[in-house]
Amino acid sequence: MLLPALSLAAYWLGGEAALLVLALAVPLLFAAIGSGRFNREEARAAPGLEGFATEPRFLANLDAVLAGIATNGGTSVCFVILFDDPEVIVERHGRLAQDKVLFKTGERLALALRSGDVVARLAGHGFAVSLAQVRRMDLENAVQMAARLQAAATAPLAVGDLTVHPSVSIGFCLADRAPALTGASLLDAARTAADEALRHGPAAIRCYQPDMSRRRADRAELRAGLELALDEGQIRPWFQPQLSTDTGQISGFEALARWHHPERGIIPPSEFLPLVEDAGLAERLGEVILYGALSALTRWDKAGHTIPRVSVNFSAAELRNPRLPEKLKWELDRFSLAPERLTVEILETVAARSDDDVIVTNLGRIATLGCGIDLDDFGTGLAAIANIRRFAVRRIKVDRCFVTRCDLDADQKRMVAAILSMCEQLGLETVAEGVETPGEHTTVAQLGCGHVQGFGIARPMAVEETFGWIARHDRARAQTITFGRR
Repeated sequence: MLLPALSLAAYWLGGEAALLVLALAVPLLFAAIGSGRFNREEARAAPGLEGFATEPRFLANLDAVLAGIATNGGTSVCFVILFDDPEVIVERHGRLAQDKVLFKTGERLALALRSGDVVARLAGHGFAVSLAQVRRMDLENAVQMAARLQAAATAPLAVGDLTVHPSVSIGFCLADRAPALTGASLLDAARTAADEALRHGPAAIRCYQPDMSRRRADRAELRAGLELALDEGQIRPWFQPQLSTDTGQISGFEALARWHHPERGIIPPSEFLPLVEDAGLAERLGEVILYGALSALTRWDKAGHTIPRVSVNFSAAELRNPRLPEKLKWELDRFSLAPERLTVEILETVAARSDDDVIVTNLGRIATLGCGIDLDDFGTGLAAIANIRRFAVRRIKVDRCFVTRCDLDADQKRMVAAILSMCEQLGLETVAEGVETPGEHTTVAQLGCGHVQGFGIARPMAVEETFGWIARHDRARAQTITFGRR
């Protein structure tokens, strides 16, 4: 309707000459409008993953937004969205499914944005989102926006005949909180916040804080020194005792990795174990802890102490190694130890991934070898009861979240009782983790738990300290028995 009206007006006012000018100008005008519209839209979505903005274009757009803020006021915010466990999608559904999930997630993020907002693919498995200049954006508004993006990214996805349930964590930075008013600085700050969210995930949201950059630099420094720390023996096992609730005897020790940093002292496992996974050094760490654990057993034997077994935690990466059973047999033979004296601990989250045939096969072979299999952190990882049998589990470790205050909280006590009753019906032994008070110790023992472990018994200690602790415990136990007989 607009073009005929313009043509009539041009002819009426200027005759054929004006009509000719209009005929030449209109196509150029529409081309310019269309080009501007395409440039805005192509940064958000186009066919294929490559249709989203690249990182350089994203940064250029972010610089333009920040320049506008510096001139005209207002603000903006940058979000980084990272998948919590991208390898799980590959393991369960394959690479093609992962590519489809990435594309669909990008589409959903684009649909959750306004015109002028930009979504970009990042290297690896993530996205960045920047908002066009807005008049006002405070922390509460930004958190709400992050939650909206998270909801869009985590809705169930149909991939062929499968339904995939993605999980993402999000970090963001407000423009006025960035270390510098540049696109690169704002994006890096959002990435730092996203890394922090991943560490506290799944499905976490974190806002950038200045001290995050320092912590990130510290982690990078630690990651760079990991291999040297393993080679030089800075990382080695400490040992936490487990006691029988029937006799009070030491029923074993659990080997726990500790890093003795030459400058920082003892670095807790919560800080360096995720870095070990990121650096691909899980198997190397496993070898160090296994060697230290079996060495400790032989030292206790030579000292005349009766320690039935030692437990060692194995990561999913180690359990996927087809040669793991042979490696364990070789190490046991090397120390002249019976397989029954080694217990392999696996997290319930590993057991929940029941479709990993290599892990199932390996654990079956390890059980056949004679080693025990403990299921750690039971009750937190959604492992099906059927998987307990599939993974040849011998003993369940009741997670500390159930044990804490079980002597004072009736609901906690009922939960522990239910877990122990199930284990009794399945013929499984049990260990209560995180026992910190005499009341918790007494309660889990009365409910039928076979073994206890926690700070209330003893904190993890270096192998050199275990000899004195074992001697003191044996003397105290002997005195208790003597007094009881009297």
